[in-house]
Amino acid sequence: MVALLPVVPRATSGWYLFIPLVLAGSGFGLLVSQLNNYTLAPISEERISEAAGANSAAGSFGLSFGLAFAGAIMLATLSFAFTKMAEDSTVLAPAEQQQVSKALDDDAELMTNTQLEEILVGQPPDVKAEIIRINTDARPISLQVALLVPILAALIGLINSFRMMRMPDIEPATDIEGVAFG
Repeated sequence: MVALLPVVPRATSGWYLFIPLVLAGSGFGLLVSQLNNYTLAPISEERISEAAGANSAAGSFGLSFGLAFAGAIMLATLSFAFTKMAEDSTVLAPAEQQQVSKALDDDAELMTNTQLEEILVGQPPDVKAEIIRINTDARPISLQVALLVPILAALIGLINSFRMMRMPDIEPATDIEGVAFG
């Protein structure tokens, strides 16, 4: 994931992201089975299916929450960066800078330059070119900041793994059902 940070602003096609994403995906794929083994190890055979279901639900919730959180971070960063670049622009007039700021306050979204060109029809060429430039510069910054979410989560997991190494191994639970008490 760290390898993606310097690649994102320079990538002119998805192929530049191929190798870092294959490495990240392979790492996550190898990790999942080990996490499941560790999580389900202390559970008795009779309760393993319930525990696996709860583990799967928690994983799905975590994935959904993480994606939503990273998306929110990305849109907030995009809005902030776009507004800051518009305010710093020498091409955009103060009224146009206010218009950009208000539009982003109402609805910030990622747009391709083609989509943005369709919205900017009728604008002066220098204003149109400046907004396209700002969009081109702000999108990679927002994606880089959003990529920090899984990187920070991985670092927290790594730190937690060292803490877990000091803990004693958990023995599987024994089944006490069916045992007659004297």
